[in-house]
Amino acid sequence: MEEKKKKVKRPLGVARLIPGKCIACGARCQADCRADSITMNEAGEPVIDIEKCTGCRRCLRICPAEAIEIYLTPEQQKIIDELDKEKAATGAEPEVEEVDEEEARIRAKLAEYKGVWVFVEQVDGEPHTVSWELLGVGADLAKTLDVELCTIVIGENVEGLCQESFAYGASKVYLMDQPVFHHYRAEPYYKAICHLVEKYKPEIVLIGATGLGRDLAGAVATELRTGLTADCTGLTIDENRFLLQTRPAFGGNVMATIMTERTRPQMASVRPHVMPMPERNDSRNGEVVRELLDIDEDDIGVKVLEVHDSRSHAAGDIDIAAADIVVSGGRGMQSMENFQLLQELADELGGVVAGSRSAVEAGWIPVERQVGQTGKTIRPKIYIACGISGAIQHLVGMQDSDVIIAINRDRTAPIFEVATYGIEGDVFQVVPAITAHIRELRTQKKG
Repeated sequence: MEEKKKKVKRPLGVARLIPGKCIACGARCQADCRADSITMNEAGEPVIDIEKCTGCRRCLRICPAEAIEIYLTPEQQKIIDELDKEKAATGAEPEVEEVDEEEARIRAKLAEYKGVWVFVEQVDGEPHTVSWELLGVGADLAKTLDVELCTIVIGENVEGLCQESFAYGASKVYLMDQPVFHHYRAEPYYKAICHLVEKYKPEIVLIGATGLGRDLAGAVATELRTGLTADCTGLTIDENRFLLQTRPAFGGNVMATIMTERTRPQMASVRPHVMPMPERNDSRNGEVVRELLDIDEDDIGVKVLEVHDSRSHAAGDIDIAAADIVVSGGRGMQSMENFQLLQELADELGGVVAGSRSAVEAGWIPVERQVGQTGKTIRPKIYIACGISGAIQHLVGMQDSDVIIAINRDRTAPIFEVATYGIEGDVFQVVPAITAHIRELRTQKKG
């Protein structure tokens, strides 16, 4: 049987700088190079690594001075000569495998990354609950990909968070415990995470979309030159191992699904209370990988001189995200005084009062109690929406509540589409009636 002849790959050439033409435009070629084959010298000119260059010609297209050209290396020229010789001998075009070397190299590079990582946010050793919520969705992603679920713990005297990570489902913890990490500062923290990522190559990195997390995630993604999708409401894996990152877009009018196709790790941030908390099991154990970052306090430009806790502990301060029952009002409440009706209902139920963005903008309720995309994301056991139409910006902040009760006189209001129970009626009649009925039931029970 005649052996099938192997097709020859057609060389694409490599890039090189044309002497004297570079205008030091600001490293556009480096920024556009997907193969990471370009670095810049002190003069602002590109230095091209031909071992990495794939001949994609992106740098040629982006260069405003046309200072880069493609040429064939001696090895590539030899292949071209052999192809020309074969054509001359046979009179036919030789079989050539049209291979996109750039795509092949990118696929090979992406295959090096494995594992799902969750950053454990902590302040003075106290973890933020969003970290454990992310371990819940991270476990689903890791199971689909058949990889390890790991956490990153950074701080000083924070080794205790390793066991908590295991309890919430992690099988491995990357621990960086040094005095330089006592207080959060972007520089040492992002350098620590980048060090771990470059060494161990995780496929996915998840970070809570808190104030600290937003600051840190952006710095990490910038340094690693990878994608980051903020404020995700859904995370799943497709058939090609891509992380499908769903979040509100265009002002919250649509839900967009975003993928990071050509770089790793795939990074996403998720707000607190968006993902369900996984079950805790203190009998679980795992592996702790201890790492040290070669950085001193003198290397960091920002110093923490004093810490002031800005969190209010006044008697009237309420965390709506921690409440089991939330009674929320919108534009349909018409005035601040009418929110007293909601307060009376909340008091009878042992809940708290919140509001939509329109209620906050009207000055009827404090911004700390706003529910929605630009407010807080909550997951109460019962959410009662009073006079709220249900714009998508609001829905993303409460749609995962266990039970949603909507009261609105407009039967076409979008809030009814996510409601467990819907009441079509005047909120100023329905709410007092519900409050009175609850009081009556309570009185009968006491009697």
